[in-house]
Amino acid sequence: MPLLPRSSYAAPVWLPGGHAQTIFPSLFRSLPELSFNRAVISTPDKDRIALDMFWAGETQGRSVVILSHGLEGDSRRGYMRGMCRTFAAQGWDCAARSFRGCGGEPNLTPGLYHSGQTEDLHTAVLHCLELGYERIALVGFSMGGNQVLKYLGEAPDKVSAQIVAAAVFSVPCHLPGAATVLDQPGNAVYMRYFLQTLREKVRQKHALYPELYPLDGLESIRTFAEFDGRYTAPIHGFASARDYWEKAACLPHLPHIAVPALLVNARNDPFLSDGCYPVDAARQSRFLFLEMPDNGGHVGFTSRLGEAAYWSETRAAEFFRQYVL
Repeated sequence: MPLLPRSSYAAPVWLPGGHAQTIFPSLFRSLPELSFNRAVISTPDKDRIALDMFWAGETQGRSVVILSHGLEGDSRRGYMRGMCRTFAAQGWDCAARSFRGCGGEPNLTPGLYHSGQTEDLHTAVLHCLELGYERIALVGFSMGGNQVLKYLGEAPDKVSAQIVAAAVFSVPCHLPGAATVLDQPGNAVYMRYFLQTLREKVRQKHALYPELYPLDGLESIRTFAEFDGRYTAPIHGFASARDYWEKAACLPHLPHIAVPALLVNARNDPFLSDGCYPVDAARQSRFLFLEMPDNGGHVGFTSRLGEAAYWSETRAAEFFRQYVL
């Protein structure tokens, strides 16, 4: 019954509420750049993805954690670098993914990335195995967390035995519900941010594939229902936005996960619907550990002033120490 009864996370008293806890880290957290070595990896469908490698020591180690970012993020986001720094201090090498078309590396095929795309995560896993890593752990944030959980559960027999654990944060497990929540007026600031960069990707793709990425009506799109219905769903083979959300969500696959996986979703996350807190799935699973702190926002979990690592980073490392032999 891995439904964790309580969480050790306590938000700073000067940072109240889910919106403040979501926005503060992206605006005010200062982290040094890390000296990543970028590997550009070919995919089976003749595309490419970027994987930024960071060694914990002077040479490659035996263990690596693969990091997956959120919607319109990349490998250099603060939450990615913070997690990488924490795990490097624990002796883990890091492989930070950038999704197709993210991180300054244009992709080669008509499509981009989406919430349910697990093939590229598998390609990253295979690359790490080819490098000789003996232990692989997975960490994901928001959309990247959905991909991680779906990957572990959709075909558990195909998951490499070298994958020993996972930790994910702020995951929209039930995509239809999360999309509805984000479409609400109170979340307009987030929607404007996401649509600004998504529109730019559409314009870039239009230059290469004008029929797949028409520009008429692009500026009037205000919701994920409109954007995913117009672009994401048809380009990636889904019948509609709703069909995409239902098929891309990790929720149906959670009962099949067979490696220790920590899912942390704050109760005050402004992006998540009630369906994103899979209490029943955790109660019935031996491997899915659900933790629901009262605070944290979306990919927030800010620590107190003076603490270099965020709580999410120390929590993931703690979970791995507990469940990875």
